[in-house]
Amino acid sequence: MTNASFDILAIPVIPVILCGGSGTRLWPLSRSGFPKQFLVLSGDDSAKSLFQQAVERLNTPGVSNTSSGIEIGKTLIVTNEEHRFLVTDQLRELPQVQATLLLEPISRNTAPALTLAALHAGKQGSENKQGLTGIGSDPILVITPADQTIQNGAAFTKALQECVSVVAADVSKNTIAILGITPTAPETGYGYIKKGGAQGAYGEFVVEQFAEKPDAQTAQSYVENGNYFWNSGMFVLRASTWLAALKEFRHDIFGATETAWVARSIDQSGDAEFIRPDKEIFKSIPSESIDYAVIEKCPGSKFQVKMVELNAGWNDLGAWDAVWQVGKKDERGNVTSGDTLLSNSNNSLVHATSRLVGAVGIDNLVIIETADAVLVADRANSQDVKSIVNQLEQQQREEKNLHRKVARPWGWYDSVDEGERFKVKRIQVKPGASLSLQMHHHRAEHWIVVKGTAEITNGDKVIILAENQSTYIPQGETHRLANPGKTPLEIIEVQSGSYLGEDDIVRFEDAYGRG
Repeated sequence: MTNASFDILAIPVIPVILCGGSGTRLWPLSRSGFPKQFLVLSGDDSAKSLFQQAVERLNTPGVSNTSSGIEIGKTLIVTNEEHRFLVTDQLRELPQVQATLLLEPISRNTAPALTLAALHAGKQGSENKQGLTGIGSDPILVITPADQTIQNGAAFTKALQECVSVVAADVSKNTIAILGITPTAPETGYGYIKKGGAQGAYGEFVVEQFAEKPDAQTAQSYVENGNYFWNSGMFVLRASTWLAALKEFRHDIFGATETAWVARSIDQSGDAEFIRPDKEIFKSIPSESIDYAVIEKCPGSKFQVKMVELNAGWNDLGAWDAVWQVGKKDERGNVTSGDTLLSNSNNSLVHATSRLVGAVGIDNLVIIETADAVLVADRANSQDVKSIVNQLEQQQREEKNLHRKVARPWGWYDSVDEGERFKVKRIQVKPGASLSLQMHHHRAEHWIVVKGTAEITNGDKVIILAENQSTYIPQGETHRLANPGKTPLEIIEVQSGSYLGEDDIVRFEDAYGRG
């Protein structure tokens, strides 16, 4: 493979992580309040979530080096307002990564999400004269979903460098590069890309056609043809190229998103920068994907889509069967995580979260246990978990949205028991963190400190409690729980009253911007 002749002395590249999604396909482990991109699926305490893996892949030293001429700028993460603290918590475990969060007030699919990133990247480029590093006047964006897995990092890095080179070499700035996955089976759950023409200088091919998710017979013909690849949803393009293409194909999305962007607000919360487009204007943006809005309309236009092949053990983990496929199997083909015991069982996925799960004589099953829900499914039908999620939504069941253990910016709480007129929670507060100054109309609370030191505001009094000490918060009293120590604080909270819903709360002061 020979390189085209152009200057790659310093190609400015910005990683863009699309971190939306409701997380329904891996229920019950994934919930709308804690979707799959934030899950650690390996069961290894040292393992990272899918989101963390995506961030690290685009910030690996192999991507940015002197031989490739690629300079990585500050990562842009587009995510939902409700997930901002999940993102910041997981980013703290990646101290080498600097990131800015673009917060969507509601989901509008991936086309508006990428538009926010492109508008921000363009703004960064225009400010480069003020001394910002890693950003050019028109940076190249490397876009990836946050919920995929790659087994061969070196192959991914090589393909990504080739995509960047393809885009950088086009002086007309009309090229979009896409990673096409070498198909390993006639999958019906993916869209396909058909390559055409001769191989280019960086191993790229012009995309001749995009094909929708096929039936089984068509998928088999695609694999046998040899010119079809799975659509990975990973793109490389200049910020200006995306904005120009969106203007041409979906000016309505461009106009509404730009208007919401111009009216944005910026909030610095600790070490995190939050950028919020205007909420009311954002609601008016049409919901559309990157593919439907732009990519599939490019063939035959002035915008060329070029594909670089990726053969690196890619999987979008779209169902529990996919998790089994990429998991570490025992001698009988079983993938297990957590406290599990199997006997005479084959080719199954068993995941235990909160208790021992035993299985005897099972074949090709999925068993997923959490503290408040258990899923049992035939592996071949694991895509149909959405039917259970739809029933949960119709019945307005909380198990669709939240786990029993719920993450909060200050820590977490676990609802360990409840009955008529009472609820018991285990609460952990991070060192230096505090809950909001709040009040409840319909319940009183009893707090028992079991670990650490608690600073408690109760009306006009502030007290310090140590382990094995307790206090009582009367119904209607203003109160706050804080951790002044350097180790986590844990308390047991017993609520009693006529209504114990999470919406019975009035916040007077909150360090996390919650109303």
